[in-house]
Amino acid sequence: MLKGFKLSMLSLRIRIFLSMIVLIIVASVLLASISIIQFKNEAKEYHQERLERKENAVREHINYVLSTTTYPLTTENLDLIFKDKIHELAHIHNIEINIYSLEGKLLKSSKESFSVDKVSPPIPKYILKLVRSSIEKRYVDIKTINGVKNRSSFTQIKDDKFKPLGVLNLPYLEDDGFYEKELHSFLIRLGQVYTFMLIVAFGLAYFLATYITKSLKTISDRINETSFGQKNKKIVLEASSKEINLLIKSYNRMVEELEISAVKLAQSEREEAWREMAKQVAHEIKNPLTPMRLTVQSFERKFNPEDPDIIQKMKDYSETLIQQIDTMNAVASAFSNFASMPAQQNETLNVVEVVELSLDIFNEEHIVFESDSPEIISKVDRTQLIRIITNLVKNAIQSIPEQQENKNVFVAVKKDGNNVLIIVEDNGIGIKPEDISRIFEPKFTTKNSGMGLGLGIIKNIIENYKGTITFDTEYGKGTRFTVSLPIINS
Repeated sequence: MLKGFKLSMLSLRIRIFLSMIVLIIVASVLLASISIIQFKNEAKEYHQERLERKENAVREHINYVLSTTTYPLTTENLDLIFKDKIHELAHIHNIEINIYSLEGKLLKSSKESFSVDKVSPPIPKYILKLVRSSIEKRYVDIKTINGVKNRSSFTQIKDDKFKPLGVLNLPYLEDDGFYEKELHSFLIRLGQVYTFMLIVAFGLAYFLATYITKSLKTISDRINETSFGQKNKKIVLEASSKEINLLIKSYNRMVEELEISAVKLAQSEREEAWREMAKQVAHEIKNPLTPMRLTVQSFERKFNPEDPDIIQKMKDYSETLIQQIDTMNAVASAFSNFASMPAQQNETLNVVEVVELSLDIFNEEHIVFESDSPEIISKVDRTQLIRIITNLVKNAIQSIPEQQENKNVFVAVKKDGNNVLIIVEDNGIGIKPEDISRIFEPKFTTKNSGMGLGLGIIKNIIENYKGTITFDTEYGKGTRFTVSLPIINS
């Protein structure tokens, strides 16, 4: 299972490369094996045919001797008939010749130092039986002695009337030196050729594997880069494979559908956001309209020109209406500010100085300012920077309950590499865990008044400068907002 797992982790290019190399190596081994088998078969057939040729030639010569002899053609006379001829036959045909009786006893042999005696081994009975029972009256016994294969043919000697007289034995020692030499030379040449072919195959396999998987690598890289929230590029590539071309077309079609879906989703989100905003604005406007209506109706019912307090009542009535009108005006102004942000008017300024001046409008004594440098120069819109500070500080002040004795709002400006950090920290009530994910939503607020647009507005301002705003909070202990803005050198 481990080997299978490791193989499955290999890339397609490596798999193709290894497959081609393994195929070539297997083909080389098979060809070498087939060549060895072929050489051995040829050697076997060669020795078999050579023994048959010698046997036929010797038999014809023996038949000639039998046809010209003056001795009666009997088994007992075979010794006399071939007494002088057997050595001549062996010399002519360059092979050892042995003549046995029908019972397997050696009668005559071409060996010069051989003498017929009692220790001469007879032909085994099973061989005699096989010779007699075969159609050709012939049998070839094959034995391997000391690693050398020996063939020995046994065939019947017959007279002119085809009557068996004896058994002719021709021992034959197989000499495979020539074939082994040829096989050795062939294997050397084959190894040289396949070594060269293997080197070429390595390069060719790597090239083909790279070429085949190049299109897949391009598609894979492009798919990894594909994202729903960005402009995705199509693959402009004409691959050599029909399947890969279909894959490219499918990817390009998916990109088109993804763009259409992204546009529809963005439009839907914008419409939903404005619908929610409109509902919130309508709700905030309706809130002061109700007391205004009740005030007018009450004043209409109770109006008495002769009432001595009529002037004071008129004044109270006017103040109530003006207060509600101011509330509606604040709602309209906040909505207008959120809907259209003013264009940035960047100027080179000292961030530390601007933040410190922004804190002067607050009369609270518990506001503490700190900076690790008297001057941090950057290019930023002064008005928008003031807006960020005042909004965060105002929220920090409002988050501290009135009855709390130990109040503290800490404001700090620090330089962090190529960024300036503005930190606003309070020891107020903090943010509830269920409200943390909604804190920057435009319509969300935890206060009794206001629309909750402040943090949404400053978040847009900060992100327009490619900055970030983050916060850490612990409910019941306080909140720490950190604004990071890039320092743009003038």
